[in-house]
Amino acid sequence: AVTMIALVVQGLAATLGDEAIGTLLARRAIGARVWRNSLATLMLITILLAGHLAQLAVWATAFVSVGEFEAFAVAFYHSAVNYTTLGYGDIVMSPSWRLLGPQEAASGTLAFGWSTAVIVTTVIRLSRYRHRVQPS
Repeated sequence: AVTMIALVVQGLAATLGDEAIGTLLARRAIGARVWRNSLATLMLITILLAGHLAQLAVWATAFVSVGEFEAFAVAFYHSAVNYTTLGYGDIVMSPSWRLLGPQEAASGTLAFGWSTAVIVTTVIRLSRYRHRVQPS
């Protein structure tokens, strides 16, 4: 259930970012100028990063709620290590909850891949738009 909640959070972030880009394009605030497109892409990346941080919080909350960690900060750190597949191993979960680590790593890998797809699609979209509106 935690994986699904985390991926829904990523979906919301991706949708919010895509809608923001679409709105800016519709208003012609972006599209024709490289620097404006770059700022829009940075805005998108910030929205997606906020989604990733929210997912870390979802996982950390799950870890605290099952009693695996007492402090949210420790759970958040452990979640970040798992989610990014960094795998320090300095904090190890108990045997009964140990499989949540790989599950979170798989969730993070999917979410990072999703973010990459959104960013690449947006850059291509903005580039094509810019080339269409520029005079030859």
